[in-house]
Amino acid sequence: MPGKVAMIRVMICDDHALVRLGVEGFLEGFDDIEVVASAGSGPDAIALCEEHEPDVVLMDLVMPGMDGVEATRAMRQSCPGTRVLVLTSFPDRARITSALEAGAEGYLLKDAEPEDVADAVRRMAADPGAMEASEAA
Repeated sequence: MPGKVAMIRVMICDDHALVRLGVEGFLEGFDDIEVVASAGSGPDAIALCEEHEPDVVLMDLVMPGMDGVEATRAMRQSCPGTRVLVLTSFPDRARITSALEAGAEGYLLKDAEPEDVADAVRRMAADPGAMEASEAA
């Protein structure tokens, strides 16, 4: 269909409901991004990923029980077509490196501007290698 925008299917995983709702709210303002699922824990994220098959998951790292690194590792096994973009408030290099080693393909800090998050989701959906070095390592 000419002029139809390809939708990028996104899932949000964060143990804080307020964060999930806020991220979902601003992402819904973009015509090319659709939030298809929202999870409050690692196990829920894995199950919802298998059910909804999002293009990109925004993954928090610090969650009780199964953290974002473990959830990313499991998700890469069960949903290999889904790309994981870490969205964290902790600039802890070791934790971010662990997430990248587990299969995340980039990261952003939660103090990023909404347009920057949307742009990162778009780049990740188009080409995971498109993340800039400061965002991906």
